[in-house]
Amino acid sequence: MNKKKRPVPRQFSFHWGSGQIVEEACYTGRWHEPALQLLQYEDGSQGIRFCFYNHRGQFQRSPLVLSDDEIDGLKQELDDQPRLKALLIKLVH
Repeated sequence: MNKKKRPVPRQFSFHWGSGQIVEEACYTGRWHEPALQLLQYEDGSQGIRFCFYNHRGQFQRSPLVLSDDEIDGLKQELDDQPRLKALLIKLVH
């Protein structure tokens, strides 16, 4: 159950730095839309954001909780996000 994707790249800004979201894997689940985002900071460093949006597309500032079907959906979406997938593999290996 996937919906229209948000444009990438797009800007982000934190109090410690800013840059662009350069890759994003999303899955529309029953309760929310979890997203894994590859962040490219202006200084060239990278980070991963684990987050979610509500069904109206609004960013949510709460902990990300994933169900089995959402994990499966995100796994499929990661096939189209090679750099993000490589960093996540680094996390678990």
